[in-house]
Amino acid sequence: IDEELFFKKLNSLCTSKEIFDFLSSLEVMSDTMASGALQRISEVEEDENGLKNPEEVLENEVFRALCFQFEFESSKLSNTGLLNALQALIKLRIDPQSTLMASLLAEVEERLGKGQLTTKNLCAFGESLLELEGPSCAMLEQIVNHMQAKDIAKWSPREIVMVYKMLQVTVREGENYQGLLNRLNSVTLTIVSQLSPKFTSIILNSLVVLQQTRAVPLVTALCKHSVKHTPYFTDDELVHVLEAFLYFGHREQIFTEALETCVPKSIFTMHPQTVSKVMHYCCQKMILSKPIFDAAAEGFISDADRFTTDQIAGYIIPFGTLNYLPPNASSLFRKLEMVLHTRLRHFQPHTLLNLLHSCVLIQRYPVNFLPKIFSPYFLQQLQAQPPGLDRIATSQLTQLFLTVTLECPFYEGPKLLPKYQVKAFFMPHSSLDVHLLKRVKAGLLYLLKKRTYFASEVSTPYFYMVDIEIKLDEEGFVLPAAQCEEVYRRIALCVDGQNRFCINSHNLLGEEAIKQRHLQLLGYEVVQIPFFEIESLQNCRQMAEYLHKKIFPHTYGLSC
Repeated sequence: IDEELFFKKLNSLCTSKEIFDFLSSLEVMSDTMASGALQRISEVEEDENGLKNPEEVLENEVFRALCFQFEFESSKLSNTGLLNALQALIKLRIDPQSTLMASLLAEVEERLGKGQLTTKNLCAFGESLLELEGPSCAMLEQIVNHMQAKDIAKWSPREIVMVYKMLQVTVREGENYQGLLNRLNSVTLTIVSQLSPKFTSIILNSLVVLQQTRAVPLVTALCKHSVKHTPYFTDDELVHVLEAFLYFGHREQIFTEALETCVPKSIFTMHPQTVSKVMHYCCQKMILSKPIFDAAAEGFISDADRFTTDQIAGYIIPFGTLNYLPPNASSLFRKLEMVLHTRLRHFQPHTLLNLLHSCVLIQRYPVNFLPKIFSPYFLQQLQAQPPGLDRIATSQLTQLFLTVTLECPFYEGPKLLPKYQVKAFFMPHSSLDVHLLKRVKAGLLYLLKKRTYFASEVSTPYFYMVDIEIKLDEEGFVLPAAQCEEVYRRIALCVDGQNRFCINSHNLLGEEAIKQRHLQLLGYEVVQIPFFEIESLQNCRQMAEYLHKKIFPHTYGLSC
């Protein structure tokens, strides 16, 4: 039978029985046809759970006859027939220690040593070794060394992808192939538009593992190319793409828009780990995407019972970090409380602390679980688990304690001992915009005439730092900042730069929102000075007029 007709017929068959019956009807076939038949058998027999009917296949007379021929006539096989058979037998879970597999592997290794394998053959052998022996395979180094002598410009996308995968292993084991990587990165840049979703994801993942931070043009091109593939990525592929965006610090508005289209549509079929990674990406990039967050809330309410504890935290923490309550917030946090009641002991200490802290940022108070958090046993667990009771953990504990003190006066459980409390909160996203502060101070000086009438970056006894503080007496006159007597009102100016807001948004981040809420409860009159209200002001006088209206709205305007 002609090979073309053989493969046309073979590919139309859908069960191993049909394939064996077809093979039985043939008197003669080439090694390429025989290995192709093994490959087709592996394709129809393999599913998500492994092989459908392993015993039926492995005990079949035709299958055994094929294996016998491959084992004892391996030296007569073509490179293609030999490598296709090896790949098919690996997929069929044939024992790697069997004489059949040993014979095939020995033959390929001999041809490798003699330099008889083409680029395509080398990649096929590398793929087989990765599946067969895993990341510690020493033979991969030989394959990569042979690949270095080949002309990369002539490689197909599949061959390029396979070399990246092999390099992930060999470079991780200490070998230096940066020269080859530089050439590979340059050639890959020219074929980015040809890459499938799978290949795009694999290469991005390889660039992360190989720490190719200098391959900026390639990373940028792949990230932009991934946008059009977003609806077609598998869960694992999308996770790799998101990890690459995070690792290389890349952000594309059109990628966010693509996620906003596909995530809500797939929220009930997408793996929870993938949704958790999408939420983590949004959280790290400060992207408040209401379509994604609202969809995640729906998914959590529906399926949270089957999530891992890390996935539960992954879904919920971004809501607090980005200071957003979805339309179904009451159902969302009712579901969270139910899950916590049944699975509280399963959470790692730091995961539980991060989760409960994120809740108070958006005024959801986990009072039923705080006795556990403030208990000596839990604090010992926190101390024992890296990173221990570091500045972040103690800041979160202190802020939880301050929250229940100020906002939950009915709480009568254990308190946080002073030795676990910080003197000042660690607020990584709320650092002062120095340039903005300078402009506001210049406007205040113009308004109040003397620098002594206000203080900047003022530490308070309540763990927060006030950007600018102004003190007034009972009649509303401004007092010198250093004066402590006869202070009737304290005004806290919050000079909010872009870093305190979600990206492209006027939505304050959670840690800044809770700070301003707490300052108000502590007796301060909080006046927000957001960057978007003052960026268009041209000079000190305009700034002073703006500050007068914000701070002293009921007094006459400037007299100068």
